[in-house]
Formats: sequence, C-alpha cells, structure tokens
Amino acid sequence: MKIKSIILISIFFSIVIFEKTFSKGFYIGQMISGEIEVNKSFKIKLPKGEWEVVRKSSDVRYGLNQRIVGIVRVENNEWFEAIEIYEGMLGGLYQAAVNEAITEMVFKNKYDGCYERPEYYKLGLFRKGSTHNCIFIEPWDLPKELTNPDDPETRGMAAAYNKWIKQNNYLVPSIVLTSNHSYFSRLVGGNWYRVTYIADPRMFNAPETKFKTLESTEYHGRNIENFPEHKKVMDEFVKLSFQRHQEFENTLKARGYHRLKFEDLK
Repeated sequence: MKIKSIILISIFFSIVIFEKTFSKGFYIGQMISGEIEVNKSFKIKLPKGEWEVVRKSSDVRYGLNQRIVGIVRVENNEWFEAIEIYEGMLGGLYQAAVNEAITEMVFKNKYDGCYERPEYYKLGLFRKGSTHNCIFIEPWDLPKELTNPDDPETRGMAAAYNKWIKQNNYLVPSIVLTSNHSYFSRLVGGNWYRVTYIADPRMFNAPETKFKTLESTEYHGRNIENFPEHKKVMDEFVKLSFQRHQEFENTLKARGYHRLKFEDLK
C-alpha cells in the first residue's frame, strides 16, 4: 500500500472510528465548565453550564499523534449543545503525503467539506498550497447523523454518543445548527485543528421546527429565505460562529493573510 493511502487511513480512522484509547487529561463522564484546555496553547471558552465528556480518543501511528474530545451539554434531559475537537500533530514524517491526505479529506469528500454545498448557509475559505482556513455553517438532521449518516465510512463515528444517549435515556433534537472550523498550515506549526459546534436552535428562542429532515428543514440553504423567523435564528448563530472562528484563529496564531474576511461573508 502506498504511504499516502496508509496515512489517509490512519488520519481517517483516528477522526472517525478510533475509540479504544483515550486522550490524556480527560475521562468519560468528566464534567467541565468555563473552558476546555486542549493543550497549553489551545483553549476554548465554553458557554455557561456544565459539559460532560462523552467521547475521547487518541492514536499514535506512523509518527502522527492525533486525538479527539467530544463534550455535550444537556438541558431538561435533552441534548442541547455539543462541541467536538480534533487535534492532529502532523509535523513529523511523510509531510507531503499528509498534506495530500488532508486535501482529500477537506476538499474532495463528496459528503461534506470546505466547498459550496446546497445545504450550507455560509462558507468562508482561505486556501493556498497546503494551508487552509475554513468555516462552514449548516443544519444537521441530528438523529440521522448519529445513526445513519450519508457517508457509509462514518457510520461508526457516533458510537460513544449513541451509547451515552441510550444509557441516560436522553432526548435528541431533530434539527440542529452546526459550525465547522478547520485550520492547517505548515507555516504555523504544522498541526491540524478542527472544531465542530452543535446547537439546538432553541438556544436562540427559535420558532418551532416543523420540518424534520435535512432537505425539508427551514434551515436548509435552499429553504431558509422562505422562513424569515428561522433565518433570524440562523443569523444569530452565524454571528456567534464568526466570533468563535476569530477566537480560533487568534488561539492558533494564524498568520494575518490566512485569516478570513468575515465582512465578505455577511
């Protein structure tokens, strides 16, 4: 097998499937508030409330050190917010192959990625060489994402979340809003960071979501202009997501010309 393919599989398995070993500093069931410290230089401020560590995984393979932490906040026995963080310390061997593998995952995945898709509400992207800085905002059909995502390769991804939901008899909202943040540059340490925020629209005093699938929901990119009250909610989420991405860029010390121009995305 070519080394590029091995690295791609290694990264992919770490992000999507690997649940048998765990990240240092976190344990399943741990409660966190205030902020989550990924490492000494990368911390994320948390919204108010208690957050539970539901997923954690780590992998060291082919000189690549990677880990994931997923936390969820519950209200009234229902999933309300979640954050999943991926850290890939990819500055070691096989850099050209790693760069190509990341490009395939971020820009050539036919199910999701940093390129225009009909369901997206906003997309911001800087890309030059192997560097990318990206945010995309979209709704999810959360039950489908947890149990039967479109991408068949990701169907083991939510095992930890599904186990936790079943054990606690938690309810899951049908439609959620998500922002996806990704930054990678060999010019700034060579590590890859991805953060996904998941929010129940009711966080923003949303009207009822009457349409419960991705294609039909009021928040879908093709539908949202027909639902002005839902669009107001999405715009509030977008404003918050842009603020979060600027904090993401600042924390990672993204170079000035790598940073997104949010005025162009409004």
